Amino acid sequence: MHNHHRPDSDSDSDSDLSSLLSDQLLLCVFSKLPISQHTSTSLVCKRWLYLHGRLVRSLNLLDWHFLESGRLFARFPHLTEIDIVRSCLRLTPPYSGVFFNTFSPFSSLPISTSTHDWWSSGKTVGDLLPPDGIYELIAHKYPNLRRIAVLGASEYGLASLADTCQTLQELELHCCGDLSLKGVPGCVNLQVMKLCARRDGFSTCVVSDIGLTILAQGCKRLVKLELCACEGSYDGIKAIGQCCQMLEDLTFQDHRMDGGWLAALSFCANLKTLRLQSCKAIDSNPGLDEHLGVCPMLEELHLERCQLRDKKSTKSLFLVCGDVRHIVLRNCWGFQDDLFAFASICRSVKLLSLEHCSLLTTGGLESVLLSWKDLQRLIVVSCSKIKDNEVTPELASLFSMLKELKWRPDTRSLLSADLEGIGMWRKGGKFFASSKVSM
Repeated sequence: MHNHHRPDSDSDSDSDLSSLLSDQLLLCVFSKLPISQHTSTSLVCKRWLYLHGRLVRSLNLLDWHFLESGRLFARFPHLTEIDIVRSCLRLTPPYSGVFFNTFSPFSSLPISTSTHDWWSSGKTVGDLLPPDGIYELIAHKYPNLRRIAVLGASEYGLASLADTCQTLQELELHCCGDLSLKGVPGCVNLQVMKLCARRDGFSTCVVSDIGLTILAQGCKRLVKLELCACEGSYDGIKAIGQCCQMLEDLTFQDHRMDGGWLAALSFCANLKTLRLQSCKAIDSNPGLDEHLGVCPMLEELHLERCQLRDKKSTKSLFLVCGDVRHIVLRNCWGFQDDLFAFASICRSVKLLSLEHCSLLTTGGLESVLLSWKDLQRLIVVSCSKIKDNEVTPELASLFSMLKELKWRPDTRSLLSADLEGIGMWRKGGKFFASSKVSM
């Protein structure tokens, strides 16, 4: 027998059998792997790293120079979603690079560690905002972009995105004023938008009725809109309601609206979900009750981290939301029994969720619950003044009729042993006679 020794080049070829496979075949294999293995497989060799980048569709960019140098486009040629807000600030985070967000088929992978400490350089935020040409370049490299989040974009920069990225459906703008919004109407297929006038106190941009009207007239296909730290009044919200007739989800976060804006919500004829978050006040001057109107299609009202201390504005809010079916209250300050009593205005409520409403008492809760004939689900969590031993037989009877009950007003709360006689308590399982109780 003879031993045949292959050349070294042949041995190297045999050691990497994947080199015999085409890129398309490898991409197909990688796409079938569990997400937990994606990052590790991308680090096997340069070829696999390159192929990994071709599979990624969404990422959050943290290193501005990764974009500025053009490496972003070579590394990830097929992006459809990108967030460059953090990179525009050029802060020095505890980590740096690019991380894929939850929409990405890959979990997370830092690929650059270049950072710039501009705090010590004396630069202003205006010096750090990206030039308009960057947006034109992004649009050119990613014409199939569907979502982008930017900071400080000008009218020209947004117009470049709108003209080239015809498939753009989601847009998130930070630190953009009224005039910048003139570039948005070109996004003919835009459906979801988040507009933030300020970003962590770094900007003094103003979004007023002018900007809201430009937005409303140019983006008539909006389905979801979030307004953060925006100014405006009745006229701006009215324009949104009249022009964006497909709008179903509207969020106000830390708003600066003038008095009377609540009445304009009635123009949002197809609005299904209204959210108020981190608002210091609801409406400083809502006006007469008969002029408020009602959102006819509203299904959900969410209040989170809001100051609810004014009776007039709280009553006006519930009047506008008179046909709502789900009410969710979380971490709302000043929400006492007399304010919660206005919720009885809403006669079609099927779900009530209360979390961290520390001023609401058992009696205040009962007075409203007994007025709702269609209530099916109740969630009470971390509401310290609601006590088990204050639950009346009438309220207990209502509990027994619910399809779902989560009753945990404080961390040590248990349903009172006095309820055992009506079948509301069973040892261990915590089930109602006809339905499950989540404890």
